[in-house]
Amino acid sequence: MNLSTLIVLLVVILLAGLAARSIYKDKKSGKGCSGCAGGCSACSGCHSVGSRTGHKQKIS
Repeated sequence: MNLSTLIVLLVVILLAGLAARSIYKDKKSGKGCSGCAGGCSACSGCHSVGSRTGHKQKIS
C-alpha cells in the first residue's frame, strides 16, 4: 500500500468516525435520528406535526 492510499484510507476512517459520533450524540441528547424527514416509521425521535407555514413541531 502506498502513502497516498494510506492517507485516503485514514481520511475516510476519520470522516466515518465523526459521522458516527454525531449520530450517537444526537441520539443521546434526544434529537432523534439525523436527517429524518419525519416519514420513517422506525424512528421514534422524528415524528412531527406540520403547521401551515411548513414548520414542524415535535410531538411530546
